[in-house]
Amino acid sequence: VYLGIVFFVLYYEMLFQLLKWTPSPRLARYWEYRTLLLHFILGSLLNLYSLFYIKSASILSSIIFLLLMLVIICANELPGVKKSNVSVKVGMFGICIFSFFSILFPVLLGFVGWTPLILSIVFTIGVFYLMYRMLFKMTSDHIVLFRSVLAPSVSVILLFVVFTLMGWIPPVPLSVVEQGIYHNVERDQGTYLLSTEKPWWKFWQSGDQYFQARPGDKIYYYAQIFSPTRFADEVYVQWSQKSTKGQWQPADKIPLKIVGGRKMGFRGFTYKTNYQPGEYRVQVLTSLGQEISRMDLEVVTSASTEPREFQVI
Repeated sequence: VYLGIVFFVLYYEMLFQLLKWTPSPRLARYWEYRTLLLHFILGSLLNLYSLFYIKSASILSSIIFLLLMLVIICANELPGVKKSNVSVKVGMFGICIFSFFSILFPVLLGFVGWTPLILSIVFTIGVFYLMYRMLFKMTSDHIVLFRSVLAPSVSVILLFVVFTLMGWIPPVPLSVVEQGIYHNVERDQGTYLLSTEKPWWKFWQSGDQYFQARPGDKIYYYAQIFSPTRFADEVYVQWSQKSTKGQWQPADKIPLKIVGGRKMGFRGFTYKTNYQPGEYRVQVLTSLGQEISRMDLEVVTSASTEPREFQVI
């Protein structure tokens, strides 16, 4: 409903600014409030979609995109933007439209990837082509329509596509609810038992991120991944090790099948047996390479032979 209101406000705003259209006497009483209505709705939509992105974001990989969204939300409240030409507002509308479809299609199709992305692009283009055709019936000035409708909308679409391919846009609607590194993970009648030797005072760590390894140990990565009902897709758990030059070298990439609908998220785990002491990183990625979450850990060799006491959570 909000997107539909913005569409028609922008349509008549372009008629008003570009074609000197005048509202009827009955509509004229409300016409002066159009800017207030438009930016109130745009602000509400931008805030809403930003919350979706933040929920799905691995902050370090998506920081540029999230900061850009924050800047746009703040800019929406500036008097200069409210008084700017209509193309700026069309660009903001483009962000909202693309965000709407990029959330809608993964939920409807039950997976993320190229197909939902392409459909989001096509339908976003379709919305602006409809606006273009409606305005073209009123004027044949291609230059004006290009500057007001096509240029800002195409720019937004290209920006989103580039950011997606670079892995900067969070993979809505997926999000990691909980994750951790453990010495053992067992499933018992639908319950996951996580074994850790983390001391109580390391409250900032998720499990054994400081992993004291003995011969025969496996490093388990456990995650709860939220996804909508009827969602069935595959994500990848990427293990990487930091080299002596400080660069992350990809190692194992393990697929993890997720099924949506659970209130607390889908639960699953992977483990690594072939490892050396050093710094490691575990990333959860989509098929497009978008990062859902990441976790760093350090593996050290333990020379102790005393029995270990694990806390099972």
